[in-house]
Amino acid sequence: MSNVRALPLLEPEAPGAAVPCCPPLSERPFTAEEAERTARMFKALGDPVRLRLFSAVASHEGGEACVCDISDVGVSQPTVSHHLKKLKDAGLLTSERRGTWVYYRVEPSVLAAMGQLLAVR
Repeated sequence: MSNVRALPLLEPEAPGAAVPCCPPLSERPFTAEEAERTARMFKALGDPVRLRLFSAVASHEGGEACVCDISDVGVSQPTVSHHLKKLKDAGLLTSERRGTWVYYRVEPSVLAAMGQLLAVR
């Protein structure tokens, strides 16, 4: 029996799908609102612990990670929870509670939106 499963592609119009918050940086100057949204995302990733947690979730096998699998980043568990909440509040992670554990995932559309933001056109 295979553990491989096909995941549906998210269309930008699909409810809950992340779409780029802003045009690529090289396309035009940001509006004040676009700059605020983008700054929240970069601020969340501006902390080394948060960046490590985001990377751990994004690169984890299966596309999601239990908090129990990614909490070894050199800070206490309550601090890990705080950083994961900041990433979630910035729209970079989603989570689901299963029993006593919380599983985090980075939606592929979030990574695509981030890539589009930094794309050079």
